[in-house]
Amino acid sequence: MIGVQDSKALFSMLNADQRPFEEIVIEFSSKFPRTNHFNVCCSIAILLEEKKMLKPTQRLVAFSILHQAYSSQPFSANPFISFLINEACDDAAEKMERAFILQLLGSSTASNTKEVLKQSAVDYIKGFDPSSHVFLQREQLQKQHFDKVQPEPYNCLFRGAAVKNVIPDPDLPHGCDANSPELEFVLPGAKPRIGSGDRDVAITGMLQNLSLEGLEPQWIRPLPPRLPVQDGELVWLNPDNNHELLWDYGMCADTSRGAAFRDLIAKALKGPLAPAQQEQVLVELANDPKLVYHCGLTPRKLPDLVEHNPLIAVEVLIKLMNSTEISEYFNVLVNMDMSLHSMEVVNRLTQAVDLPTGFVHMYITNCISSCENIKDKYMQNRLVRLVCVFLQSLIRNKIINVQDLFIEVQAFCIEFSRIREAAGLFRLLKSLE
Repeated sequence: MIGVQDSKALFSMLNADQRPFEEIVIEFSSKFPRTNHFNVCCSIAILLEEKKMLKPTQRLVAFSILHQAYSSQPFSANPFISFLINEACDDAAEKMERAFILQLLGSSTASNTKEVLKQSAVDYIKGFDPSSHVFLQREQLQKQHFDKVQPEPYNCLFRGAAVKNVIPDPDLPHGCDANSPELEFVLPGAKPRIGSGDRDVAITGMLQNLSLEGLEPQWIRPLPPRLPVQDGELVWLNPDNNHELLWDYGMCADTSRGAAFRDLIAKALKGPLAPAQQEQVLVELANDPKLVYHCGLTPRKLPDLVEHNPLIAVEVLIKLMNSTEISEYFNVLVNMDMSLHSMEVVNRLTQAVDLPTGFVHMYITNCISSCENIKDKYMQNRLVRLVCVFLQSLIRNKIINVQDLFIEVQAFCIEFSRIREAAGLFRLLKSLE
């Protein structure tokens, strides 16, 4: 289902029990393209079905990935919501896991989802208190989510009787049966094993061979009889030989122009370009907007371009607005570290194109959160001033509806009321109220 490198990267994330869940989710989004999220999440779900395959910390990380991989989309768009609800309602499961899933789903009063994702798996297990959680029944949980929960998929009787391919045949090398007593943790200090092989190597190998298909019982049925051959039915076996010659007019075309543009973009990712080079990039883009699809820029490289050459980043994103990958570029932009250049890019984009409202709101929320979390007072004051000027620009240009973020922005202004720009932003909010 996934390749060798992807399986190693995924298993490395599952083992990162000392890192906050939100960092692991961001790494997951950056390493796996959105088109591959379903395959990777299916592999995770199959491993989670076998209770003994993953350690408790690995299972918590796996649940957080299944939930957050589709967090940027509507709740009902996550194909694993039903799976998460079933795990949360499984009386045989660990209470810690059930409580964690309920907190991810927003169905627990102990803490909200953001606070949970800021913890690591180890910290969550250490601080878990069963008495502070209320475990809902399946009917209550489904009623609470109502139309948000996807309907249960159609269950085929043959698929229900199939032998799953989660664990290889015990007679094969490095394999064992799911119920085998050999599938257990060993003494402290020794390396865990599955069957006759190393446990980590076995799970990484299984990730490469998992699929949604199992060994199903054979459905034997006779072949339908062939219909009698009609006159003229086999005429297609003797097609006419009047072929039309097709000529590729793109052969031997001069590609030096595109090569020069790619070289400039590669330099722009490493450092600021000279004014003449910047002008050359902008002229090339204006003359041929399609060059942006062949310049070697990927969503992962966008933060480097934003920090070194924000003006070029703006023009490139404008040309990519009709691309199918534009949402991935926006996801990277909203999650990168807040800086003057990133705010400049977002501000220019809001004036040039219609950005998704959710993206703008999320970026503003991240800016406010960055200001609140920074420890250095000098840097905090500087960033607060930048954010206030940025928000005033968005409000005056009517880029955002201030009522949608009124409470959050007002609280931000009150918290930093000692700063002149924050006081000015507060007065602007009151004038619009």
